[in-house]
Amino acid sequence: MAAPLKGRGRFRQADREALYALALALLNFLWWYATAYGLGSGPVETYRYIAGFPAWFFLSAIVGFLLFSFLAAAMVKLLFRDMPLDDEARR
Repeated sequence: MAAPLKGRGRFRQADREALYALALALLNFLWWYATAYGLGSGPVETYRYIAGFPAWFFLSAIVGFLLFSFLAAAMVKLLFRDMPLDDEARR
């Protein structure tokens, strides 16, 4: 576990963590949009199936969920740092 941040550094770290989370959410949306609408926009007769699901659904809902759950956990483990959130910890 990383050492806690003190003073103004914790606000910079919190800003960075918010940007990481926002970037991951944006990537998640782009993944979902590209796979759901990119692969699912054709006629139903042309759909490919993976494990009984249409490929667009399998990739957007199942693989996307697993992929971005893993990425979120890795991001918290590797990029986020433990820091106090109250003013008393600074005294």
